Amino acid sequence: MGEGVGEIFSMKKNKQSLFSQNKHKIRLSAIIIARNEEEKISDCLKSLAWADEVIVVDNSSVDSTYSIAKKEGVRVVKASEKYVLRYSKLRNLGLEKARGKWVLYVDADERVSPELRKEIQPILSGKCLLDSGVVAFALPRRNFIFGFEFKHVGLWPDYVIRLFLKEKLLRWEKDLHEEPVFEGKVGHLESPLIHIKHKNLTEMIDKTNGWSDIEAKLMFDAGHPPMNVPRFLTAMFREFWLRMIRQTAFMDGVVGVIYALYQVFSKFISYAKLWEIQVARRKS
Repeated sequence: MGEGVGEIFSMKKNKQSLFSQNKHKIRLSAIIIARNEEEKISDCLKSLAWADEVIVVDNSSVDSTYSIAKKEGVRVVKASEKYVLRYSKLRNLGLEKARGKWVLYVDADERVSPELRKEIQPILSGKCLLDSGVVAFALPRRNFIFGFEFKHVGLWPDYVIRLFLKEKLLRWEKDLHEEPVFEGKVGHLESPLIHIKHKNLTEMIDKTNGWSDIEAKLMFDAGHPPMNVPRFLTAMFREFWLRMIRQTAFMDGVVGVIYALYQVFSKFISYAKLWEIQVARRKS
């Protein structure tokens, strides 16, 4: 399954703070969206200690996420409660506060590998000659679930567009599975962003419960047809075929099969909650 999570990178922490006030021109603003991430935020910040500016957009955390980020000396922006789980608005808020020429979005459960850092720095300094029109970069992610690295199930290389020339990034759209809107072309980097996705099934189930509420509401608002037996069965079959057959989940062993079947379950929950909303609206 590859090297262990703890062996991916190692960065020393300064005695007082990971971050200091940069007197030079800000080339890169790193933006982190965080909600109740007290167990993961420190490692994320360590991996960004080289950035000129780090902004943590606190998504109404009720744990120590806010105080940990403040202690490290980064800029912390407390988002309004009306932004809870509305990720496009949270990313736009971070963009509004950023002062760098480039912006890099990193989630609290992600880490910038040393190799990715080395690949990004020449872009920031202008030493890397960019193809004409390239204003954004897609980064490959190495996904770790239950402590295992996944190479299948659609989780490698799992490109995400996260590095932008700030003046060309117009906004983010959609509350769930948010997407950037920008003017220009996308380039692709080779070095990975590390994603510590879920440490156990309990954590995965807790997140699915929240995300499925949003997904069900979005489907209902989009006018999804009433759920019935054929629609449930075909939706489950499509997800199973995608994960287990097309994306060869079994190639990742037992954890791959567990993850694939869980995605079928997750899809079922979203559609079941949609059915629940539809029934409630018909009765009202």
